[in-house]
Amino acid sequence: MGTNIHCTAIVNPLAKIADNAEIGPFSIIHANVELASGCRIGAYCELGIESPLSNGTPLIIEKDSVIRSHSVFYESSRFGEKLITGHRVTVRENTTAGENLQIGTLSDVQGDCVIGDYVRFHSNVHIGKMSTVGNFVWIFPYVILTNDPHPPSTVLIGCTIEDYAIISAASVVLPGVRVGHHSLVAAHACVTKDVPPNMIVAGISAHVVGNTNTIQLRDGTGRAAYPWTKHFKRGYPDSIIADWTKNNGRENQ
Repeated sequence: MGTNIHCTAIVNPLAKIADNAEIGPFSIIHANVELASGCRIGAYCELGIESPLSNGTPLIIEKDSVIRSHSVFYESSRFGEKLITGHRVTVRENTTAGENLQIGTLSDVQGDCVIGDYVRFHSNVHIGKMSTVGNFVWIFPYVILTNDPHPPSTVLIGCTIEDYAIISAASVVLPGVRVGHHSLVAAHACVTKDVPPNMIVAGISAHVVGNTNTIQLRDGTGRAAYPWTKHFKRGYPDSIIADWTKNNGRENQ
C-alpha cells in the first residue's frame, strides 16, 4: 500500500515518508521529518519547523502514530510508536518521548523535555521546558509544569515527575520539584517542594495529607484506589498488564 498524501498537502521532497502513511488536507511537512509506516497526520498540521534552539536533527515520528488536526511539531524531536494527539497540540524542539504517549487537545510540550512510555497528558496541559516525565504518568487537564524559579529570567530548572505519579486537574508544579513515584497531587494544588513516593499532597502550598493506599474506590467494593495499576488496565498491552498482575500492582513501591 502506498503513501496517501492529500492533494492540498505540501510535502518537502527531502522528507522521509514511509509507505502506508497518510497526510491530510493543507498539512505542511518540512524537509527535516521522518514519518514511519502507518502514521496518520490530520488536516492543517505542520511538522518539522526549523528552530534556532534545535540541534538540526530530524523530527522522527515512529510507526502507527496519529497526529490530529492543527497540531505543530518542531524539528529535533523523537517520538516512539503509537503517539496519539488531540487537536491543536504544540511540541517544541529537542523533545524525546517513548511509546504510546498521548497528548490531549490544546496541550503544549516545550523544548528539551524527556518523556517516558505510556504517558497520558489530558487537554490544556503545559509541560515546561526541561521537564522530565517518567513512565505511566497521568497528568490531568490544566496542569502546569513550570521551570523559571524567579520569572522572568534565563534560569530554567525543570520539574521531574516519577513513574506512575498522578497530577490532578489545575495543579501547578514549581521549578525543580520532584514528584515521587506512585504519588498523587490533588486537584488545584500548588506544589512547592518534593513529593515523597506513595504520598498524597494537597493545598496551596501543597503538603502531605496521607498515604495513597488510604483512598478507597467509590465503587462500593472497599478496594484501595492506589496503586492504580491494581484495578485500571484500559489501553495498556497484555504484556504490561501481566507484569502488573504478577507484582500485584506495586511497581517501584
